[in-house]
Amino acid sequence: MTTHAPEMPIVVDDETGVWTTDALPMLYVPRHFFVNNHMGIEDEIGAERYAEILYKAGYKSAYFWCEQESACHGIYGEDIWHHYLKRLSQRGWGFFITEELDIEKGTAKVRLENSAFVYHYEKIHGKKVNRKVDYMFTGWFAGALDQILESKGLATRTKAIQTQSAAEEGCDVGYFHVSPL
Repeated sequence: MTTHAPEMPIVVDDETGVWTTDALPMLYVPRHFFVNNHMGIEDEIGAERYAEILYKAGYKSAYFWCEQESACHGIYGEDIWHHYLKRLSQRGWGFFITEELDIEKGTAKVRLENSAFVYHYEKIHGKKVNRKVDYMFTGWFAGALDQILESKGLATRTKAIQTQSAAEEGCDVGYFHVSPL
């Protein structure tokens, strides 16, 4: 295994201890801490209900992130989409690869490799769990694309779905599809 230093700028405020990358404050937490909390909430309210909550929160967060980063870097449209997926990948969630993107039509297809969720679930269970465990990301793609659409003055709004997960038997990667409402 080869390694490298983080590829994104990280600045720590001496007075507050707040970590910032680009225009936004960040948190740096162990993956097991985050995913164990995720799994605990699933156990209490169920994965379906939790997925609904995360979709809405993730949509809102992605929209805000793209809006802030667009202003910070002066990048828009397809460039902010690719910047978003690059930053997600650089932060350790997994590798997000855009296979298809048509902003004017409001469509996208994203492949996810090395999902942090799939890794942790398989580590805990010792095998594939045969369900979609990286649903947390789903709303992110619709939120990002909708921010781009609105910034271009387009009325189209989107929804995203996860169509497969590497946590499912016979699947090595995850896929997310974005399409108009």
